Formats: sequence, structure tokens, C-alpha cells
Amino acid sequence: MTLLIDPRTRRRRLGVAAAAAGLLAALLTAGPAAATPDPGDGPAVPEKVSRSDAIETRTAIANGEIPGQDEIVHSDNIEHLTNIPKDALAGTNSDLAFQGKYAFAGNYDGFRVFDISNPKAPRTVAQVLCPGSQNDVSVSGNLLFLSTDSSRSDNSCNSTTQPATEKSSWEGMKVFDITDKANPKYVAAVETACGSHTHTLVPERNNVYIYVASYSPSATFPDCQPPHDGISVIKVPRKAPEKAAVVNFPVLFPGEGPDGGGNPGAPTNPGVSKTTGCHDITVLPSKDLAAGACMGDGILFSIKDPEHPKVIDQVEDNVNFAFWHSATFNQKANKVVFTDELGGGGAATCNAAIGPNRGADGIYDIVGKGDKRKLVFRNYFKIPRHQADTENCVAHNGSLIPVKGKDLMVQAWYQGGVSVWDFTDSSNPKEIAYFERGPLTTDKLTVGGSWSAYYYNGYIYSNDIAKGFDVLKLSDRRTDPAKRIHLRELNVQTQPDYFDRSSGD
Repeated sequence: MTLLIDPRTRRRRLGVAAAAAGLLAALLTAGPAAATPDPGDGPAVPEKVSRSDAIETRTAIANGEIPGQDEIVHSDNIEHLTNIPKDALAGTNSDLAFQGKYAFAGNYDGFRVFDISNPKAPRTVAQVLCPGSQNDVSVSGNLLFLSTDSSRSDNSCNSTTQPATEKSSWEGMKVFDITDKANPKYVAAVETACGSHTHTLVPERNNVYIYVASYSPSATFPDCQPPHDGISVIKVPRKAPEKAAVVNFPVLFPGEGPDGGGNPGAPTNPGVSKTTGCHDITVLPSKDLAAGACMGDGILFSIKDPEHPKVIDQVEDNVNFAFWHSATFNQKANKVVFTDELGGGGAATCNAAIGPNRGADGIYDIVGKGDKRKLVFRNYFKIPRHQADTENCVAHNGSLIPVKGKDLMVQAWYQGGVSVWDFTDSSNPKEIAYFERGPLTTDKLTVGGSWSAYYYNGYIYSNDIAKGFDVLKLSDRRTDPAKRIHLRELNVQTQPDYFDRSSGD
């Protein structure tokens, strides 16, 4: 049964107990290892919560303060059209990309292709088994790109896990030909330093450039040596993708010594990740701009020359941000939203003990012109519904909802669900819609929930780690104008100019 609940009635005090306070202290004082983002290469192992937290969760469900286990709730302006459970690929669901009537859904075991011509009944077109977390996915023309950020025995889709201390181990980018969506063909692989946690496309007519984000080097890893303060730039010729190769490794955080530049992390900045690369990059090709979420730093840089990106500004938040995870520009390119993935996506951080400013979005205005532009902090945004201490919840992947004159965004919050919010006023963001499920479990912290939630051609698509592929319909006078915008292709980290007619069908 679906409940329609006003979000104002869902403000809870879950997590104020001593156990949650202890979690807060641990998150604030932990070193970089505790802030490693996103679930690991293997399946997440549920962690027992304290008896008092389990009782509190069950009591909150009984009192109607949070949804019941696996129960769906949403605001009255969202309709849940369908859910497609996981099938042949049993691993963790990850990112999404779109092209025409197709959605491409990453999974730690490979990727799945959906025909979404009927959003109420998506149809599976292909499931490709190719293990290697996170399998971040994007598409451009007839090419599909897949990130591998786990140490593998080789670059094939039959590879097995192998220690990163072995020189023969492989991590990096894989390229598929998707001319036939039902039969993708693996055509190329490019090894990159420290693998590819995420990647971002900068498409051109004849070539596709890929910005590869990776991090966490070690002197014991032959192919991932410190310092690692930059990104790999891959050039892929469209007509000869087998010739794809790394063409540059721009250093974004220059500095002296073995650790390079960037945020030093603990003990200088307790609870903040040391910058050893970037987690995610979003480009805005129409403005020749990019924003990097780089562990302990947020950066703004120019991509006028895509092979040689140039940093314009660099900011840190050593009070409330633990791990700079991702970035989203507004359409006018005078704002950027950075997310903080406090606890690495595997912790319960949407509670009163953590508060509204950690594990949240940070909204920054972009002021000035050209290479003199600066990032200026305005406010934080976090979902207003507290979650159980058995639910991993933190700011994660989202996209713009294209409405002229407004800055609207849909965003995934793991087991916090899907949130639609308005940051037109940078200093006063507010939620306008939501969708979520109740906790997966009531006695263990089990990783699940929406990894990515994106708006594409009139609908919201969410890839739920455990539950599968969800389609939502948003009906609201504030967002309805976006239904007139139709794109031929969408990779959210390559933000389109939504109002350029050449982007439409």
C-alpha cells in the first residue's frame, strides 16, 4: 500500500541516542580510510546495530514516524510507475545513462540496457556480464564507456579479482560498440593509473575525450603510485575506438613532497578526506567549464582545451564536508551544487545526531568572469526526513530538471530515497517532492537505496542498489515545463544546454 505523507510530518528525532552520537564522533575523527566512498568491490555485509537502535527503528515504524520495512511512501506530486527488479546481474546497481528510447544501467557485475519507450513498462534489451566495480556507465553515439575501479586479473569480461599489489593487475576504462543495443560488443580497453572510479565525457565531432577520476594511491601499488593529484585524459577516435589511449595526466593539485597538493586531511583537518585525486567531475561543454569533487576539495576549471584542463578556483569546507563526491551546475553556470558523501555511502547519516549540514549538498554561487571566477558558499541542503539507524543515507547522484528561470534538481539519497528540490534562491533551498522506501532491515545496517536519480524526457529514473530500476512521474506546476524538453542523449556528468534547440529530438 502506498502512503501519501506530508514531509513536514516526518521530521523525526531518530538517532539522538548515545550510539548515534558515538557514530557522529567516529565520523568526525576518522582518518581517510573511513571516508572511502561507495560500496566496495564485494557485496556489502550487513552490520548489526545496537539493540536500542533496533528497538527505536521498530518503534518508529509502529508509530508511523517512518515507513515500514520496504514500504513505499511519496509526496502527492510523485507517482511510482513501476519497478524492474534485478535479474541476471545480481551485484550492486550503480549509475545511469540515456540515449533515445534507451536507458543504460550500471551494475558491479556489468550493465543492463532497457527500452524505456513505454516508461510504465521498461523492457530489458540486453544484460552484459562484465564484473568490475563500479561500472560507472556513459554513452556517446555508438559507443558505451564503462569504468573499472577494482583490481582485476586482466581487462576481459571474464577477469577475476586480483590484488592491486600485483603488477599484472588491470583497472581502467572499457569501450563497447552499442550500434546493436541488443548485442553490445567489447572493442577496447585503456588502463589508467589507480583505475577509474568514475568518468566524464567531453564529446567532440571526431573524438570523445574521457576524464577519468580515481584516487587512493599506495606505494605498494605498482600502477597507482603517490602522489596522484590529477586525472587521466583518454582520447577515443569515434571511427577507430580501438585506438583509444591516455593523452594526458593534468595535475590539478600541484604541491611539494610525496603527497602533492590538495587537502591534507587528518590530522590537520580531522574527519576530512585527504585529497589524492578526484571522485567525480561534471563538465558543462556549452560554457567550457567543469567542476571537480575531489575528496577534500571542490574545484572549478576551464576545459577550453579538453586535453589540458586548467583550474580556476579551489575551495575547502573543513567544518561540514568529509568527502566531496559530485557536482552539478545550474543552467546559467552561475551556481554549482557539491555533495558530501559522509560515511562513504554506507553509514546512517540522515538523523538528528548528524544534523542538517553534514552529508548534505553545499550550494556555491560562481561570481566573477573568465579565469577570475570564484566559488562562494551560500548554504547547505539536506532532506528533511530523518531515517532509521539501519538505513544508509547521504547526498548522492542527481541531475537538473530543466525549467527556465528556475534551479530545480532531482537527487538520490540511498535509503533516503529520491528528493526533488529547488535552489533558485541559493541561500534558501527547499524540497518540493520525494519518494522513498522503508528500511531494508530493522536490526542491521544494510546498504541499499537509490544510487542515481535522474530526470530524462519527462520522467525520473532511479537505479536502486538492491531493489532495481524505478520509474517515477513528477506532476507539479513548478516542474511541468520541463516535460517539453527532449534530449537525444543524456550523461548527467556531461551536462547539456537544455534550451539549445540542437540538443532536442
